[in-house]
Amino acid sequence: MIDHTGVTVSDYRKSKAFYSAVLGAIGYELLLEFPAAVAGTDVAGFGEAPKPDFWIYQATAEKPAHQQTIHFAFRVASRALVDAFYQAGLKAGGADNGAPGPRPHYHQNYYGAFVKDPDGHNIEAVCHDPQ
Repeated sequence: MIDHTGVTVSDYRKSKAFYSAVLGAIGYELLLEFPAAVAGTDVAGFGEAPKPDFWIYQATAEKPAHQQTIHFAFRVASRALVDAFYQAGLKAGGADNGAPGPRPHYHQNYYGAFVKDPDGHNIEAVCHDPQ
């Protein structure tokens, strides 16, 4: 099981605002933040209280081989939250990478949406429950 994960970002302030908006739409909030003077780089932790499980770190953003992006999927409890995630991502400056909708090639009830963050990382919200 994954306890926490994270991604480096090239513009900490811009990415912190993006993730605050898009993750806020699905019930996450900024729970912890450490400045570079404490952590060696600016760090922000998002999640559901009391524990953050998704972190961003100021650094040179990862640029994976073959032009593929880093991918994170956040499981949500309803299709409405997938829709809210997508709209919040676009409003916060993210790029469309797949509008909300069924993805039956994954499985019968897969409903997801994809946005790219300011560094081009592919961020997804997914609901696995039937409509």
